Amino acid sequence: MFRTISIFVFIATFVCIGVCCLVSPCSKECRWGPVNVLRRLIHVFTLLLLQQKLSPIGVLKKLIYLLAVLCFIVLAITGFYQRLILDEPISGYLMMIHATFAPIFAICLAALAVMWASSNRFEKSDCPSVQRILRCVTRLRIPIEASGCNITLLAQKITFWIIMFLALPLILSIIMSMFSLFGTAGQEFLLATHRWTALAFAVVAIVHTYLTIRAQMKQY
Repeated sequence: MFRTISIFVFIATFVCIGVCCLVSPCSKECRWGPVNVLRRLIHVFTLLLLQQKLSPIGVLKKLIYLLAVLCFIVLAITGFYQRLILDEPISGYLMMIHATFAPIFAICLAALAVMWASSNRFEKSDCPSVQRILRCVTRLRIPIEASGCNITLLAQKITFWIIMFLALPLILSIIMSMFSLFGTAGQEFLLATHRWTALAFAVVAIVHTYLTIRAQMKQY
């Protein structure tokens, strides 16, 4: 069941991202000619580079983010390949690679949670429509910003905090399963928790990465 649901969820996620790109391009001047698509792809790859205008803290934040993305890709491939393609539990060299990159990824997530928490906090200007709802429900005099709702920025912040929330059960479940304190049934439950949380984490991380790229492309 996990294999079937995972394949369906991943396909649905990428289809939704593709439809979003077609229906709502990054910019009004975005065209789908071969030259323009190639320019966009080159620009996406340039986002991996370190800009000279970045401060030392900015460089550190981006390096940690890029390392986290690399670890996520490795963990996603090693964690889902045997389960989805071969319908087998992870084992062998893939397990060794998975176990090697997992603690690095956990450290990167902790660092990103500290360094990116301030820039991802919710503000009044994120979505004025939410302020109107709160004003009607609570009857409080909540000031409403005149600017429009930045859906991309708001969704980017939401997915960031969902990632941070899912990281806790994702990491703790696999660590706790290594001990024999919970018995066989408890370890099976923890492993199942790790698998399903990893699926949710991967989907949200993919969406967050897409939103981050989309936000950068709007500045192009």
